[in-house]
Amino acid sequence: MNETILIHFSGKDKPGIIAVLTGILARLDARILDIGQAVVHETLALGLLVEIPTNNDFAPFKEAICAEANKIGLLVRFTPISAEQLQHWIGLQGKDRFIVTILGREITAQQLTHVSAILDAQNLNINRIERLSGRMSLARHGSKANACVELRASGQVKAESEMRAAFLAAAQDLSIDIAFQRESIYRRNRRLFAFDMDSTLIQGEVIDELAKMAGVADQVVKITESAMRGEIAFKESFTQRVGLLRGLPEARVKELLGRIPLVDGAERLVRTLKMLGYKTAILSGGFSFFAHHLQQQLGIDYVFANELDIADGVVTGNIKSEIVDGARKATLLQELAAQEKISLEQVVAVGDGANDLPMLGIAGMGIAFHAKPLVRQSADHALSCLGLDSLLYLIGVRDRDLQTMPKPVNLP
Repeated sequence: MNETILIHFSGKDKPGIIAVLTGILARLDARILDIGQAVVHETLALGLLVEIPTNNDFAPFKEAICAEANKIGLLVRFTPISAEQLQHWIGLQGKDRFIVTILGREITAQQLTHVSAILDAQNLNINRIERLSGRMSLARHGSKANACVELRASGQVKAESEMRAAFLAAAQDLSIDIAFQRESIYRRNRRLFAFDMDSTLIQGEVIDELAKMAGVADQVVKITESAMRGEIAFKESFTQRVGLLRGLPEARVKELLGRIPLVDGAERLVRTLKMLGYKTAILSGGFSFFAHHLQQQLGIDYVFANELDIADGVVTGNIKSEIVDGARKATLLQELAAQEKISLEQVVAVGDGANDLPMLGIAGMGIAFHAKPLVRQSADHALSCLGLDSLLYLIGVRDRDLQTMPKPVNLP
């Protein structure tokens, strides 16, 4: 029977190491069953699981490997692998695999300890850890720094709802975001991002700003609060609030364009998604005049929102289109996926309010962004610490991946 050996190298990283070491194994006619390498601060850890044919004597090759490793400054360790151990390793291929993403302004030992303890309590083993954010300098530490670490784990979760609750509590206690997702082919093949607009893409609510212009801000706030308490449905509350805008001059409405700033990271996120070939959409319970303004500004592919009725130069207090509520957003998302000929698993939906939950629930990845507590607890993923471009980390995009990407000439 062939001999199986795990060979582990460690030491200072330098070019050509793999070529030298595998060249020795090639002369042995060894078969590489598994290989893994990590470099942390120029320090190498390399593992090779190799199968040695029974007709080859490994001893002289072991000596050659040790001599070459010593020459290039590496420590080497050999571990024989039994047939039972090999079979166990092969059997691990069927285990579920997960990705845990930790995001914040910095990543500390305390945070990693807490997250890894939650995984351990669920019998999940961490197989790999990778930094997705850029390298930190002393000057970059601060309120605008991004830090992101991705953990890959495997095993059988004991209680997923219990684990998600633990992550949510840890995120709040440690002032970080923790995203947990199953690793699948869809994670690497998302094709459509759908965004709510107000308080998701922009820093505020258009209807609140219009209400201030019309002098009815207090009344609009009372209706909004009533709707948030569940006393009235979104459609009814929206109809009442729009009715209070009756008589507002069209010129005042247009003054609002460009006055509400984008949320931090929105422009970078959409620009990057377009460079990567994603489609983007706005599914908003707000107003189409502002959504179309964002479409022009950012290059959004699809826009669905409420059309504010204006006649004779003033707001009539009515909506000309079907009101886009939570159920309508979910329907529109399904229609867009069908139009793009993709699965809902390939869709990422992002929002902050209760009326976003239906679309967050049917999307392959639903993200509550700087959302209300109820929405954070109900969504699969919740981000509150970084800008909107931190969503890129959740689809596996690293900061260093973007440094050399050219900007297509047709992007705004």
